Amino acid sequence: MKRIVILTGDELRHRYFRLRMAQDPRFTVVSSVCEGTEKSLAARTQARPDASDLERWHVAARDQAEADFFGEIAAGLEDRSHPHRIAKGAINTPQEAARIIDLQPDLLVCYGASLIKGALLDHFDGRFLNVHLGLSPWYRGSGTNVWPLIEGRPQMVGATFMHIDAGIDTGRILHQIRADIVLGDSPHSIGNRVIRKMTGVYADLVARFDDLAEMPQPDPAAGRLYLQKDFDAAACARMYRNFRDGMIEDYMAGQLAADIPPLVVNPALEPRT
Repeated sequence: MKRIVILTGDELRHRYFRLRMAQDPRFTVVSSVCEGTEKSLAARTQARPDASDLERWHVAARDQAEADFFGEIAAGLEDRSHPHRIAKGAINTPQEAARIIDLQPDLLVCYGASLIKGALLDHFDGRFLNVHLGLSPWYRGSGTNVWPLIEGRPQMVGATFMHIDAGIDTGRILHQIRADIVLGDSPHSIGNRVIRKMTGVYADLVARFDDLAEMPQPDPAAGRLYLQKDFDAAACARMYRNFRDGMIEDYMAGQLAADIPPLVVNPALEPRT
C-alpha cells in the first residue's frame, strides 16, 4: 500500500479533498501540508479598494457554494489526513522540504499548493503528482476554470492530472476530465462539481499509479497562461453576462461541439471518465 503526502491549501474545498482522500483504503495519507489562506481570492479581493461590487458578490457566492457542496460532508468525516498547517509559500523552505522527505512517502499528491521549487521536485522526480483545475495546455495559470466561462467556452472547464515540474501547469499530462454541466448551473456549481469529480478520479490515479500509461501529449503551444491580475471587474461582468445570455443552454444544445478538443484519457482510469 502506497504512503502519500498531500500538499494543498486550507479553504473548505481543500479540506474536503484531503479528508476524502484520507478515507480511501487503497493508500495511506501520512501527512497533509495545508498552506494558509492569506493569499486566497477572498483575501486579495477584500484587500483591493478598487474591487467592484460584482467581484465581491462573486467571492461571497463562491464561499456559500463551497459550504453548500462540501460543508456537511467535510464536517462529518473523521480527519485521518494528519494536517500540518503552514504559511502560504512556506512549502518551499528547506525546513518543510526536509520534513516531507523525512516522512519517506511513495508519492506526493498536490492540489492547490504554491508553485513548487527546488528540493521536492528533485527528490520526488517521477513520484510527484499534481492536479490543475483547468484543461492544459489550453488554460494554464490562475482561474483556469473561470476563464473558459468568461470566454464563452464551458466545454473547456475540467481538470488535468500531471507529473509536476518547475513550470506553471506544464508537467507531462497523465489524464484529463471535463466538467459535467447541467441546466441552471452557476460558475460555482460547475467548479465545485469538477472538484468533487476530480477527488474521486485522483484517488483512483493514486491507487493505480503503477498501471498508468505514458500518454501522447497535446500541442503545448495550443493555449495561454492566465495570471491573477487578469481577472478584474470587466472579466467578472463578462462571465455573468454569458450566463444571462444563454451560454449554458447553447452548450447543452450542442452548439459549441465544434470547439471541443480531445482530452488525454489514461486507459488505467477510463472506466470513471
